[in-house]
Amino acid sequence: MLDLAGPLHAWIEEGRDFAVATVVAVGGSAPRPPGSALAVSADGTAVGSVSGGCVEGAVYDLCLQALQDGETVVERFGYSDEDAFAVGLTCGGTIDVMITPFAGGRRAERAALAAAARAEPVALARVVRGPSGLLGQALLVRPDGSSDGGLGGGPQLDRAALDRAGALLDTGRTGTVELSEDGSHCPGGLTLLVESAVPPPRMIVFGAIDFAAALVRAGAFLGYHVTVCDARPVFATRARFPQADEIVVDWPDRYLRRTETDGRTVLCVLTHDAKFDIPLLTEALRLPVAYIGAMGSRRTHEDRNRRLREAGVSERDLARLRSPIGLDLGARTPEETAVSIAAEIIAARHGGTGAPLTGSDTPIHRTARQAHPQPA
Repeated sequence: MLDLAGPLHAWIEEGRDFAVATVVAVGGSAPRPPGSALAVSADGTAVGSVSGGCVEGAVYDLCLQALQDGETVVERFGYSDEDAFAVGLTCGGTIDVMITPFAGGRRAERAALAAAARAEPVALARVVRGPSGLLGQALLVRPDGSSDGGLGGGPQLDRAALDRAGALLDTGRTGTVELSEDGSHCPGGLTLLVESAVPPPRMIVFGAIDFAAALVRAGAFLGYHVTVCDARPVFATRARFPQADEIVVDWPDRYLRRTETDGRTVLCVLTHDAKFDIPLLTEALRLPVAYIGAMGSRRTHEDRNRRLREAGVSERDLARLRSPIGLDLGARTPEETAVSIAAEIIAARHGGTGAPLTGSDTPIHRTARQAHPQPA
């Protein structure tokens, strides 16, 4: 739901009643992940999506019904063997959708939407499975540990939810949490959907070259906050990179030391010049970022690795480097190369193999656990 914060907060400010349908669980090959939402106002206006089209009509009607009834409900949609185009998911999976009316009240949800609309980090935990009296109850969680609202099960349950939701907010993740009704952390009678709204992840592109211009466009398309950094002011210009969020003229390693990065940050080193690459990558490979890739031929790659070892980079850190950068798509043009790099970033983020889906038996839509398996 928080991905619709902009339009929903506007509806609240206008005093419009609406209902929100949120994907709270998926099974098999489902097209949209938990947290995806469709909102319908009382006048019939709709924004968002829960299934990419498969069940939108049925969910739309349920939203209008919820506005009349004033009740939160959970409905399951799945594949129909009798009619693949009936109300159901033709992709073969199932989704559970919670429909919640917003016609007054809902303090925690409204506060979360307002915060997300202002691009402030916030998490919203809602009961999506449990006793009927708790279904849809919500708790807002802020990065400083403060909260608003409550789950209706008492202070101990709220404290446990605050702890688990705060952990997801720290990493910018949306997911489900299993708790007992008494607030213990052991899986029990309650399932919470925790949605995290955080600023967009960063993509920092080092090297103001023509390949970088194409990659900036791809990064912006994927929702990254894109920064271009180059020590040469004649190349690092707004005219060359109109879609970049930020353009920095500085030595790459110096800029990397002073800027903020986190576990979602993507670093793309396109300079393929040792005087820039080696000090930059020496810094980068020590940071807990999501992806580090460096452009260059295989010969450049071998020379770069040798220099990095001489600079004291460990084999463990060196193994994190994606070099030569990108997947083997046969790319030649800057635009094709940008697609190759973007594809590798997506695969690294979600645990993809990069192999063709044709003839493969790997899941098309991976869960968070499949993308980031837990240690045994």
